[in-house]
Amino acid sequence: MRYSRPQISMSSCNPLSKSEKAKITRLRRKLLGWYDENGRDFPWRREEAGTFEKICVEVLLQRTKAETVAAAYPKFFKKYNSWSQIANASIAELEETLKPLGLWKRRAQSIKMLATYAHEHRGVFPATKEELLKVTAVGQYVCNAILLFQHGKARPLIDVNMARVIERYLRPRKLADIRYDPWLQAATLWLVSDKKAINVNWAVLDFANSICRSKKPRCCICILNKSCSYRKRTILEEPI
Repeated sequence: MRYSRPQISMSSCNPLSKSEKAKITRLRRKLLGWYDENGRDFPWRREEAGTFEKICVEVLLQRTKAETVAAAYPKFFKKYNSWSQIANASIAELEETLKPLGLWKRRAQSIKMLATYAHEHRGVFPATKEELLKVTAVGQYVCNAILLFQHGKARPLIDVNMARVIERYLRPRKLADIRYDPWLQAATLWLVSDKKAINVNWAVLDFANSICRSKKPRCCICILNKSCSYRKRTILEEPI
């Protein structure tokens, strides 16, 4: 699948500088190399997983550990193997099925509404951000997932983990909400602007889980520690 390079719109107050673009490009290259050797194996990353499974999983993954979703994956997709089956299921049934993942009421509503749209449109979602965001239950994250997995557009699956890697490597964002910070949005778009956009997304998420952890990051074995702004700052702050 070919991935279209995104047209990055950046605020005049928070542009990506040339040096930042170059640094993010190096980050992408290093993460892809790291992922080839250290990437996690999840069922939705395997060849047999289709667009339906990949998009569904992104709904299930929100605010839930990937390992928890992986454990529930076989049972869920054995029971529901199409958008139509989810759309025709009752909310009560979906809630019961999704209980092991937590937040089951909210999750059941979201996936039911998403499946209803897909069922009515033969599984095809709009191919533009503007039209996708008009679909009930589609926010920025799911919008990017649909553009990435169904329409082959290089988009970031940006969450707190991806934001942490970018911000530590470069600099902190200025706005609290990652969805609205123009610099962070531009930086993550640049990061995944590659023919292997899906792998870049998975690489940065795995790297955040294994190395660039929120607590006790493993800077000493990090492949980025020589150029990471966070590492340089923490070295200076360490007591002599």
